[in-house]
Amino acid sequence: MSQDRGPRRPRRLEKCALISASATVLSLTASGCVVVHGEREVLPSATRAEAAKALERFTTAYNKADKAYDASLDADHTTGALAAIDSARLKAGAANHPDGNPAHEPLELTDAKFTIPKKAGWPRWFVADTKANKGGTARWLLVFTRDGLEETWEAAYLTLVAPGKVPEFKTDQDGWAEAVPANATDVSVPPAGLSKDYTTYLQDGGKTFADGVHTSSWRALREKRSTRPGLVTQYIDEPLTNGDYAPLALRTEDGGALVFFTSRHFEKQTAARGASVPTPNKDVLALTDGEIKQSLTMEFVSNEVALDPADGQVSVLGRVQGLTSGKGE
Repeated sequence: MSQDRGPRRPRRLEKCALISASATVLSLTASGCVVVHGEREVLPSATRAEAAKALERFTTAYNKADKAYDASLDADHTTGALAAIDSARLKAGAANHPDGNPAHEPLELTDAKFTIPKKAGWPRWFVADTKANKGGTARWLLVFTRDGLEETWEAAYLTLVAPGKVPEFKTDQDGWAEAVPANATDVSVPPAGLSKDYTTYLQDGGKTFADGVHTSSWRALREKRSTRPGLVTQYIDEPLTNGDYAPLALRTEDGGALVFFTSRHFEKQTAARGASVPTPNKDVLALTDGEIKQSLTMEFVSNEVALDPADGQVSVLGRVQGLTSGKGE
């Protein structure tokens, strides 16, 4: 199967930039440019005003892209798992509706609550917890990242969580949150290992994850689908952890962590001799290479958010998955 892809596009670290007075200034060059060692200074990732502006700009770009079915219109505002899912969705839409999205309804994100960690190093990032006019009553959690002071804030993760399930976060006296390192050992699973543990669990089961819609129920559904008469369905699950797919975690008030992470999943349907694979819908066909004769392999990217406690089982609170490609044989 395919290998873990790195960042979707090159990133750069800013060596010289003018920033707000809240940052620590280390030196002033002859050119008059302030040099800030953001990789060492512990600073809020963004101001609350910057976070609100990033959410507004993302929503505007997302709606333009959705209306036109044109992935280039929000490419500068998405990255990582969300970019992979969103760009494939728009590609399929454009193939089937070249004149644009006939069912476009502008996305409206309201009641935004921002959780901004104070940290050193890049990427800087923050979480926006919002209501939306789509997806029922679920809260939309978006994680925005950037790798330089003059970079555009990009949404890397989008997950939907049931009301009341978003935990309370640990914050300091100024309201800034705490980022949990990828290799943290004071939680049940280090954030860096969560994608691998999740994909292993989907294949083999185990006790790492609590029962739920995105764990035990999903395994049961896949097992049921794999045994349909005349059709064999195989599943392969792979972790995605590098570059813009790296996990990001916030410390919760109870000492655990809320972790955003990514995984890749393959589903191969193979028809028995004399039978045929069920005809996929137009969006699947738009993303599929090759002729579907006896088998169809579909590749999905999934972004998850999980509650990783200081001790006990990990609970997957939300998962958004999208088809990114297909292959017919």
